[in-house]
This record gives sequence, structure tokens and C-alpha cells, in this order.
Amino acid sequence: MRWLVVLLRQICYEQKFYWRSPSSAVFTFAFPILLLVIFATLNQGATVAALGGISYNQFYVPGIVAFSVISACYTNLAISLCFRRDAGVLKRLRGTPLPPWVFMAGNIGSSLVVSLLLVALTTSVGVIFYKVTFPGRWGAFLLTLVVGAFCFCALGLAITVMIATATASPAIVNKVLFPLLFISGTFFPVQPTTMPARIASVIADIFPIRHFEQAVFAVFDPRRGGTGIEPGPLLVMLVWGFAALMVAVRWFRWEPRQA
Repeated sequence: MRWLVVLLRQICYEQKFYWRSPSSAVFTFAFPILLLVIFATLNQGATVAALGGISYNQFYVPGIVAFSVISACYTNLAISLCFRRDAGVLKRLRGTPLPPWVFMAGNIGSSLVVSLLLVALTTSVGVIFYKVTFPGRWGAFLLTLVVGAFCFCALGLAITVMIATATASPAIVNKVLFPLLFISGTFFPVQPTTMPARIASVIADIFPIRHFEQAVFAVFDPRRGGTGIEPGPLLVMLVWGFAALMVAVRWFRWEPRQA
């Protein structure tokens, strides 16, 4: 119970630290909502023939929900840790009585809080303003979000191993992320009708972003029966998550890289 209290206090501290950086917080919340409003408004009334004529927004909102979790658990976590590492914060923390696992768990817990707020916000906007149907598969939704958050938090920790300086972290993190978002069909359906599109589709199938989006879409798909749980995509995300976690445990650095 004592360690649980310490962990909860650390999560609260990380939340205070996050919300006291208004530019970062506003961008994290504004960017997914802005993308949702722009694409959903421009394509309102459109259908996706490749998915049996389902409305574009019914397809698109789950993708933005997945993108929100990725932004909070991968992008923000990785960039924040890199800047704190270069500022010497992580090095000084190692000299305090706070166990390293509590600090990391606090950061991950704070990212989970932000991702839950983003999921609630994007889902509410889609349902209220764009007539997106949520079939009420709460168990599948929660399971998918938990597995996705674990996977992308682990990837956020692992990507810091590749980043030499904090100033390079936004470029490296987003350079890896955004091409995969596009070829994974986050913003529009990808139809592999040409050879380059087929190659891009094969590459997207390797990485966890497409699988996360497929798992979230299965929860939102009103034509689907059953629980809405997609075992295959969830398994791929778990494999990526555990592999990234092993990389982070082995090679994560607490001190700035020497020039």
C-alpha cells in the first residue's frame, strides 16, 4: 500500500508537470480534434466503398481515437523523457530515494490519463456532431485501449534509445510516426491497387499502428456481431510492446549522451 501511495503521488506530480506546460498540452489535445473536425466535415455524407459502403466518419473516428492514444503514449512520452534527460533531470532523479520504476510508472500513468481524456473527447465529438455509432462494446474497447497504450508506451521508451539529443527528438519521433500513419490508413482507406500501394500495405502490416486501428474499428463497426475483440491485432501489439520493453530495459539511458 505504501508503494501504491507513492506511485499515485508520482502520477499526480507528472500530471501537474504536464498541465503546467500549456503549449504541449494544448497541442496534444488540439491536434487530434482539429484533424477530426477537418476531415470529418469535408467528408460528411461520404461512404467507403472498400468497407462495404460504411460512412467515412464511422471509419475515420476510430482512427483518430487510435491516433490520440499514440500521441499521448508514444509521442509525448518519448519527447518529454528526452528533454528531461538532456536537462539532467533523469540523472538527478537517480540520486534520490525515488525508485526508478516509480518514476517510469508515474510517467506512463500520466500518459494513460491524458490518453483516456483524449479518447473520451474524440469519441464524444464523433458521436455528438458526426453521428458516429458506438455499439456499446465497452469491454472490447477497454481491452483494446489497454493493449494499445501498453504497446505505444513501450515504443515511446524504446525510441529514446535512438535519440542522441533532445532537440532532435520531435523530428525523429514524428518522422517515424507520420509515414506509418498514412500508409496504415489512419486518415483515409488505403486500397492496394498498384504495386507501390501493395508494398506500402505490406510495410504497414508489419508495424502495430494498422493493427491498433483495426482493433479500434472492430469495436466501432455497427455491422459486426460478437464482442468486437480482434485477437490477431491485439497479439501483434503485445509482441511489439514486449519487444520494445526489452529494448528499453536493456538500453535506456538516464544520463545525457556525451558530446
